[in-house]
Amino acid sequence: MDDLDWEAHRPAVFGAAYRLLGSVAEAEDVVQDVWLRAEAADRSDVTDQRAWLVTIAARLAYNVLRSARVRREAYPGPWLPAPLPTGGDMAERIAVDDSVSTAMLLVMDELSPPERVAFVLHDVFDVPFDQVADVLGKSAAASRKLASRARRRVADAREQRPKASRAERERVLAAFRAAAEDGDFASLVKLLHPDAVYVADGGGKVVASRRPVLGAERVARLLARITEHYGVERVAPVEIGGEPALATYRDGRVVWVDTVEIEEDGRITAIQRVANPEKLSHI
Repeated sequence: MDDLDWEAHRPAVFGAAYRLLGSVAEAEDVVQDVWLRAEAADRSDVTDQRAWLVTIAARLAYNVLRSARVRREAYPGPWLPAPLPTGGDMAERIAVDDSVSTAMLLVMDELSPPERVAFVLHDVFDVPFDQVADVLGKSAAASRKLASRARRRVADAREQRPKASRAERERVLAAFRAAAEDGDFASLVKLLHPDAVYVADGGGKVVASRRPVLGAERVARLLARITEHYGVERVAPVEIGGEPALATYRDGRVVWVDTVEIEEDGRITAIQRVANPEKLSHI
């Protein structure tokens, strides 16, 4: 095999690890480990560098993912994936599709670790099932069944959550931004679906709701109260996981990132707020 073309394949390696772990920091650790292992390995029999590297990443991430399930039980409050900036040239560096959106990462988080690995490797990165089987320690047939189950779960979620067009999402998000900055309760209520849900991940590091908040009025009241109590320097549009999102700044730093789900009629059905500073340090 020719010399390792690491820079060409690094986005896929990071992309696989992030989709499996939902953590930028842990994905970067996996990338570093893959690099060290790949440099030290005998690559004479490798015919597809991308698939080989992604498979190494998946094997490492699979081990982390299984232990993460145990750590997650002790996590203070709701867990959300770390926001992944994808605007500008970041898209090319990360290989963006809807499987890195917050909504889909939360769906995949409900899968078992083997289902998630099978789905990401095969459906996202086109890794053959015999290689998926090597990662999971199962047969190719069993790996195919795992991917099929995961695929159905993901498809069901997409069908149940039809989203607005990109232009409509940007319009609604701009209105939400203005209302959030002003602490405008009435405007926030109008933008929210009656059954809207607000989920905040403070990781025990900052004050955040330990349980989801349900209902347009309750969510709007909470958002307005947070703005009034803490004050904000500015709220800026960003792209997170390929989707329009908002970053809120105070004292020159990002204090939380909001990703939202917007249905076809333009109402916000879910707000996911990451305020855990450990998950924002890369932004």
